Amino acid sequence: MKNIEDNSYDYGESETKSLKDYLLLIRNNLFPFLLITIVCISAAVFYALTSMDIYESETVLKISKPEGNILEAPIAPDIMDLGMDRFIANEIEIIKSYTNRERVANALIDSLKESKDKKDFYLVLNHDYNIKGEIKSVPDLVKLLDKDVSVEQKRGLDIVDITAESPSPYEAALIANSYAEQYRSLNLEVNRNQLTFVKNFLAEQKDEKQKDLNLAEDSLRNFQEKGGIVALDEQANALIDQLSQFEARMNAAKIDYMASTNVLKQYKDELKKQDPRMADYLISLSSEDYIKALQKQLAELQINKDMALAKTNSKIDVSSKIKEYDQKIDDLKQKLTQKMAVIKAGIFASSPDEVKELSQKVISETIKNDSLNIIINGLNDIVSGYEQKFDLLPKKSIELASLKRNSESLEKLYSLIEEKYQEALINEQSQPGNVLVVDKGRIPEKPAKPNRLLIVLIGIVLGSGLAFGYVLMRDYFDDTIKTPEDIQKKNINILAWIPQVDGVGTNRSNGSEFIVAKNPNAIPSEAFRALRTRVQFSNVNIDSFKSILITSCLPREGKTFISLNLAGSFAQTGKNVLLMDCDLRKPRLHGIVGVKKNPGLVDYLFNRAKIEEVIHPAEIENMSYIFSGTIPPNPAEVLQSKAMHSFLEGMRRTFDVIIMDSPPIISVTDSEILSRIADGTILIVSADSTEIDLMTTAVGLIKNDKSPFLGVVLNNFVYKNGYGSYYKYYYYYSHPTNGNGTGAKQVK
Repeated sequence: MKNIEDNSYDYGESETKSLKDYLLLIRNNLFPFLLITIVCISAAVFYALTSMDIYESETVLKISKPEGNILEAPIAPDIMDLGMDRFIANEIEIIKSYTNRERVANALIDSLKESKDKKDFYLVLNHDYNIKGEIKSVPDLVKLLDKDVSVEQKRGLDIVDITAESPSPYEAALIANSYAEQYRSLNLEVNRNQLTFVKNFLAEQKDEKQKDLNLAEDSLRNFQEKGGIVALDEQANALIDQLSQFEARMNAAKIDYMASTNVLKQYKDELKKQDPRMADYLISLSSEDYIKALQKQLAELQINKDMALAKTNSKIDVSSKIKEYDQKIDDLKQKLTQKMAVIKAGIFASSPDEVKELSQKVISETIKNDSLNIIINGLNDIVSGYEQKFDLLPKKSIELASLKRNSESLEKLYSLIEEKYQEALINEQSQPGNVLVVDKGRIPEKPAKPNRLLIVLIGIVLGSGLAFGYVLMRDYFDDTIKTPEDIQKKNINILAWIPQVDGVGTNRSNGSEFIVAKNPNAIPSEAFRALRTRVQFSNVNIDSFKSILITSCLPREGKTFISLNLAGSFAQTGKNVLLMDCDLRKPRLHGIVGVKKNPGLVDYLFNRAKIEEVIHPAEIENMSYIFSGTIPPNPAEVLQSKAMHSFLEGMRRTFDVIIMDSPPIISVTDSEILSRIADGTILIVSADSTEIDLMTTAVGLIKNDKSPFLGVVLNNFVYKNGYGSYYKYYYYYSHPTNGNGTGAKQVK
C-alpha cells in the first residue's frame, strides 16, 4: 500500500490494450455489438434471398495478327511478337466499341422479333411499369451491354473471353455469341476492305468492257454483212493477233494501275492522319534510283517474256528463253526484297504497330504501282511499233483489219478482266480474317450470381467489423473511468473499488444505502472493510490520523454513500466515529438517515445550538452524525472560519475517527478548504461516469494545496464485466459457513 507521501503520478502515460481488454470491451458493449451485427447479417440474408439470379455465358476467341505479303513480313518475328499484347488490347477495344455494341443490339432485337417466346429475353425488354414488355431502343440497349458484358484477354495468350450476364440463361448465351459473331463479321469486313474494293472496281470494268466488246462485234458483223468482206492474208492475221494481244495486256495493266492508284491513295491518306512525316518520307523513298532501276529491269524482263510468249505459234522454240527470263525475274525480285528489308529495319524500329502496318502496305502498293506504270509504258511502245506495221497494210484491208483488231483486242481484254475478277472474288471469299471462335457460349444450367453463402459470410464479417468499429470508436471517444486499471495507468493510488449496489439512491429515507449496517456479510460490505483497512495503514502514525475528507469530482458520484459506509465500517471495529455532513450547499446525509438537518453544523458555528443538540447517535454503536444544519449564504467562508477550525479540534479530542462528507472539489472551493485542515483526503470517482481528465484535475487540486492525498475509491464498479475474480475471494471469506461447511447465500 502506498502511503500519503507517495504522490507521484503521470497524466500522459500511454495506454495499450491486450486481447483480454478488447474482449472485455465487447462484453461491456454487448447489446450494441449484437444489434449492429444482427442488423448487418439480416440485411445480407434479405439481399441474398431477394436478389435475382444472374446467369453467365462465355465465348472464347483466338485473335491472331493478319498475315501480310512478302514485303510485310517482320524482320525479326520474335521481336515483333512483343507487340501482340498491344494488338490484342486494340482488338478488345474494337469489340467493346459503340459500333460493335450497336450491331449486337440490332442482332438481339432481330432475334427477339423472330422468337416465339419472350420469356427467353430480359435485358432487351423494358421493365418500367408503363412500358413493361416493350423492346428497348438501340441506344438504351447499347448502354446496357457496356455494363453487362466483359471482354478480357487471358494473360500471356492470344485468347479473349467474352462474358455476358443476364437473368435469362438463353439471353446470356445469345449475347455472348452475338458479340463474337458481330466482331468476327466486322473483322472480316476490315480485312477484306482492299480485296472488296478491287473486286468491285474490276466488276465495273468488266461490265464496261462487255458493252464495248458487244459494240465492236456488231460493227464487224455489220461491215461483213454489207458486202465489204475482204480476205486478209496470213501475215495480216498474225499482225492483228499480236497487236490485239499486246493492246489487251496494256489495257489490263492500265486497269490494274487505276485500281492500285486508288488503293494507294487510301493507304496514304490514312497514314497521313497517323504520321504525316512517315507518309512524306515513304513518298520520297519510292523514287530512290536503285529501286527505280530494279523496277525498270523487272518491267523490261516481263515485257520481253511476253513478247517471247507471243511467238509461240511460230516454229521457233522459246522455252529455254522463257526459263532464262524467269530466272532473271526471280533474281531481281530477291534483290528488291532485300533492299526493302533493309529500309523497313531502319524506318520501323520505333514506329507504333498501326503505323508499321500501314507503312508496309504503302511500300508494297507503291512498288506494285510503279511497276505497273513501267509495264504500261513498255507495252505502249510495243503497241506503237505494231501500229506502224499495221498502217502498212493495203488500204482496202485497213478498215476490216481495224474492226477485227478492235474486236479481238476487246475480247482478250475482257477475258483478262474476267480472269482477274474471278481471282479477286476468290481472294475476297477465301480471306478468313484473323478471328477464330474457339468455344461458343452455352446456355448455363445454374446461375453464377449471387453467391448467397458468400453474401451471408460477408454480412457476418462486415457486421462484426462494423460492430467492433463502433465499440472501438465509442471507447475512443468515451473518456470515462471503467476499471481500477484506468486509474492505475495514470499512476494514481487506488484504495478500493466499490461494486454497484442495486437500489441505492432510489429511496433516500429508509437507510438502504447504509450497507455495512443492513447487510454486513454482503460483498459491498467487505469492500468497505477493505477500504477501511487500507485507509488505516495509509499513515504510520495512526494516533494523529483522525480526520478524513471525502470528496468527488462532480455531483452524484457516491461520496455520501462512501462516507456513510466507511464511517460505519470504522465503528464496527470499536472506534468512536463521527460522520459530518460538510456539504453546506446540497446536503444529503440527513435524507439517507431520515431525520431533519436542523439543528446542525452551521447552527452550532453560529451559536444557535449547543453541541449536544447537533450530535445525533447512529443506528449502530460507536457512531454519531452531525448534519449540515441551516444552509448559509456563504459556505466557503463558514468552512474557512476560526470557529470551524476550533470545532474540528474539539471533535478530534472526542472521537477516534472523523469522516467529513464534502461538496465536489471541481464544482466549488469548499473541499479545497477542508482538505487543508483534514489529515487525509479521499477522492471518489464513479465507473462509466467520471471522466479521466476530471479525475486528474481533481487530484491536481488536492495536491496543489499540499494536502495529504490518500487515494481514489472507484464506486459503482460492475465487477462482473471482468473483475469477478477479485470479489470471489471477498464472498468466500466474508460469509460464515453453516453446519455442513457450506457458505451462506450472498445478500444482494
